[in-house]
Amino acid sequence: MIRAHKIRMYPNNKQATYFSKACGVARFAYNWGLSEWKRRYVAGEIATVGILRKELNAIKNERFPWMLEVTKCAPEEAIRTNLNRALKNFFEKRTKFPVFHQKGRHDSFSAYNRHFSVEGTMVKIPKLGMVRIAEPLRFSGKIIDATVSKTADKWFIAINVEIPDPEPIHTGGNLAVGVDLGVKTLATLSDGTFVSGPNASRKYEQKVRRLSKELSRRKGGKKGEAKSNNYRKTTIKLARLHARLANIRLDATHKLTTALVKKYDLIGIEKLNVAGMMSSHRIARFIADNNFYEFRRQLEYKAPAAGTRVIAANVKYASSKTCNVCGVKRETLSLNVRKWTCESCGAVHDRDVNAAINLKNYAMGCTVSACGGLGEVSPR
Repeated sequence: MIRAHKIRMYPNNKQATYFSKACGVARFAYNWGLSEWKRRYVAGEIATVGILRKELNAIKNERFPWMLEVTKCAPEEAIRTNLNRALKNFFEKRTKFPVFHQKGRHDSFSAYNRHFSVEGTMVKIPKLGMVRIAEPLRFSGKIIDATVSKTADKWFIAINVEIPDPEPIHTGGNLAVGVDLGVKTLATLSDGTFVSGPNASRKYEQKVRRLSKELSRRKGGKKGEAKSNNYRKTTIKLARLHARLANIRLDATHKLTTALVKKYDLIGIEKLNVAGMMSSHRIARFIADNNFYEFRRQLEYKAPAAGTRVIAANVKYASSKTCNVCGVKRETLSLNVRKWTCESCGAVHDRDVNAAINLKNYAMGCTVSACGGLGEVSPR
């Protein structure tokens, strides 16, 4: 299996300038490739990522000599990996059509394993030399590649390492749980446990507003206006704050998902239309705080290593409106109703606990096989 280790870097001014140039080259190569691909696709010509990469390599010495100042991996990986992934996601209907990359947003560049090396708390970058990192690489194995990225004013390197598959924690047990993600709480488990979220947005709401207002008042806050030094300083302050909020959310999600895959053999969750839910201004902030999409992503990549199975119910599955006792489904159930009574059997339900139990039953029902399985098929 492949594991990634993201480590803080401590470049000096010269090294940081090199990183910025490499990010700029990668961004230019991506945008050039996307523009060429669109032009050829509209004209009915053959447009593949491989052809574009070869053509850029053929013309960059003459037309873009400044690209030679950084590692050749930066433009090649931008097209071969990033552009290819963006187009693939579009054609498989997972995302919208790719857009051009902008300076200062997700700045990064990648390098192959043969073009860099890690020695303790130092990493060797092509055409640059040794750069200090915060800690040694945690994993022992074959290094695949690395991506250098910038968050706020800090630089990080994410190194992918191929390691042997770990021994699974679970070996065919039947301890199951249903997990219902919520707005008020991060998650509700089918055993009645409520896991509180970090509520990072609430804690830092006033500070974000103050810095945002301060940024808009700086010289450069208006469209077309030259950006002053104070504008840039405030931009960095705001970026640091948003990075802190993201880290708080990510930390809470990692702790919960790790605890779940270590404890349970089977986890039932629900597919959620996160993009649609984020369009509602009333709950968008709470959904962002609780990392709905990231929660499922982490569960699904951590589960195989632990021997845990994750079953996701369809987005149309009425987990909240279905009575987990008799299986009767309510016609409507507004979000402000936190407890309800089943008109058929009289059972009183907490909305979130009932949904978690139904998700658990759904997951257990999906594991039933001819040779025996777990539990019964969940009520519909």
